Parts: sequence; C-alpha cells; structure tokens
Amino acid sequence: MLKCIAVADLRVGMFIHEFCGAWMDHPFWKSKFLLKTDKDLQRIRASSITELWIDTSKGLDVESGVASVSPEQAAAEVEQQLQAAAVISALPRASGLDEELRRAAKLCARSKAAVISMFADARMGQALQFGQADALVTEISDSVMRHPNALISLARLKHADEYTYMHSVAVCALMIALARQLGLDEALVREAGLAGLLHDIGKMAIPNEVLNKPGKLSDAEFVVVRDHPVAGAQMLRDCRQVSALVLDVCLHHHEKFDGTGYPHRLAGEQISLLARMGAVCDVYDAITSNRPYKAGWDPAESIRKMAEWKGHFDPAVFQAFIKTVGIYPTGSLVRLQSGRIGVVLEQQAGSLLTPRVRVFFSAKSKTPIPQEVLDLAKLAGRERIVARESAQDWGFRDIDQLWSGLPG
Repeated sequence: MLKCIAVADLRVGMFIHEFCGAWMDHPFWKSKFLLKTDKDLQRIRASSITELWIDTSKGLDVESGVASVSPEQAAAEVEQQLQAAAVISALPRASGLDEELRRAAKLCARSKAAVISMFADARMGQALQFGQADALVTEISDSVMRHPNALISLARLKHADEYTYMHSVAVCALMIALARQLGLDEALVREAGLAGLLHDIGKMAIPNEVLNKPGKLSDAEFVVVRDHPVAGAQMLRDCRQVSALVLDVCLHHHEKFDGTGYPHRLAGEQISLLARMGAVCDVYDAITSNRPYKAGWDPAESIRKMAEWKGHFDPAVFQAFIKTVGIYPTGSLVRLQSGRIGVVLEQQAGSLLTPRVRVFFSAKSKTPIPQEVLDLAKLAGRERIVARESAQDWGFRDIDQLWSGLPG
C-alpha cells in the first residue's frame, strides 16, 4: 500500500516509492529504493524534500499515530486544484498542428546547432556572441504564435545526450508561451524567451562527466551542479550583452516561492516575475524529458506532480502555465469514458478538459483499434477523459509517433 508521509517520519527499512518534490533538489538518481542506511536518511532530511511516498508492501509501515495521506485523497485534491484552472485562452494560430510540426522539426535542428555553438564558446571560456540568439528567439516566438503546441511538445522529444541544449530551446518556447498567457508586452515576451534560452548556460562550468553522469551524484558533485546558476550569471555579466532581467532568470530560476530554493533562498515577490516563470518552465521540461539517469514522466502526470509541490511555484504563475500547456498536454496518454485509450494531440480554445485525442487501443478488449481523431469538445456528454495512463504499464512503444508523425 502507498502512503504519503512527512520526511520527519521516515526511517531506515522503509521502501521509498516517490519523492513529493522536485527531483533536482535531492542527490538520488532514482526515486524507488529501500532505505538501508542512516547516511541516506540524513541526506534526505538535509534536502528540501518535505514529503514522500512509501510502499508498505515492500518495507516498514509508519508507526501508529503518524498521519499519512492515501493516493486517492492526494489525487482528489490535485484534480480539484487543476479543475479550478480549467479555462484556456486561445493564442493566434496561423497553421495546423501537422504543418507546424514539420516546420518545428527543422527549427529544432537549427536551434540545437546554434545552442551547441554558443554553449561550446562558454565551455571554452571564449567571449560569448549572442547575435544568433536574438534571431533564434524570433523564430521560436513566431512558431509559438502560429501554433503553441507544436514546438513546445516537439522540443520535449530529446535524446539524453542532447538534453542540455534542447532543454534550453524547450524552455525558451515555454517562456514565450507563458509570457503571452500572462499578457506581457512583446518586448518582455522576447526577454522571457532569451532568458529561457540562456538560463542554463552555467552548466558549461560543470565537467561533462558530472553533467551527464548516469548514476547517483556524490555530495561534492551535487554541490558542483547546484552552483550552475551563479556560474551562468557570472558568464552573462562578463559578456555585457544581455539585460539584467535575463541575467536574473539565469541566477534565480531554482529559487522557490516558499524561500527554500537556491542560491539565495529568495521568497515570494523577492523573486522576479520572469524568474518565477523560469522555475515552472525549467522544471516542466526537465521532468518530461529523458535524462542520462532517468526516463521522463508523462506530460499529464508531470502537471499533476507539480501541483503537489506545495511552496515550489508561484500559484498564479503555475495556474497560467496550466492554461498554456493544458491539464493534458500534447503527448499525454489518456483513457476515455468509452474505454478507449488515446494520445492527446492539441488543446482546445475554451476548455482544458476537452482536447483533441487520437484513439488507438481498447482497454476493455486489450487490443488495437482503428485510429481515429476525436474532438472531445464536440462530444460533450458522450465522451470524456476519465484517467491518465502510463505507456510503460501498457507496454506501448513509440507513442510519440502517434501525435508527432516522426519516425521512432
């Protein structure tokens, strides 16, 4: 049985099923393991994680009298929170999803090459030239304006070895879309995009063997990784080519709204609006992407988990982010009331709960069915999403081909 408990109630012999917090803020490369040593227990308690899930069927249970939350209670609370945000503002769309995906695929390739070049200069200690960065932000901004779901979703499909570069492209696109959702003027939209593109440039100060390590980081390595915002801000300060707003996002995108982040433990509105936006966009792309040490989470499951992280994000910014990507973002695997399973293609103007979905499998008969695209907004009262599903649980492969049209 799964139970959510406070870190203070954790003890050696319990089986940790999942940390209720940003996995970037603890030094463990895995989240499911039997807690065997006092040293690991102290490392968890010393981190910013405050709650976690344990599996009592695989380890010790909580002691009598200790409060815990069932998965059903937690899910109901999160779902209620997300339902309250279920109104989406439509952005201008000058092209269909399929058309923009083809454009976005080419833009992703060009963007990766440009970011690799910029970041290589940073790693070599050379003077940074951001002339191409402005042009890149313009192209990404235009793509997001034409169809916000395309580039944002496509940039998530990155290989582990290209994560650092494509993560910057994805966060750039997310920042632009979120800035427009928040009603910022176009000059600030452009600044938000550039901040997203450059927010992780400090990772070029991290040795490759640490940055791409496939296993658990040592305490010393974890400290090195956590220093990347300060290193990046110094790089941007030295080059004198970006605004104070962009530099601030680089320095403070790991701050948390409750003051438990780093490097300066800022809280609330001590953190700039763009940095609060950067915190949400950075985490969303990070947890939905494949990394050298762990597979990415399903987009819809990621939104649910982020909603559980009390104190991490500015609530107003996070609500706007949900309106931007949806409760069921493009690429999410869902089960419908009819028992059909499908993948979300894109959001609809007017509701976060009725996206377009491509169905392809029957959960009842456990067999493939003819593929069909359903507009849930037009099927109100007859068909709806009833659950998120896991591709791994069903043994599905190449799910992303169903919405992106890209080869596996």
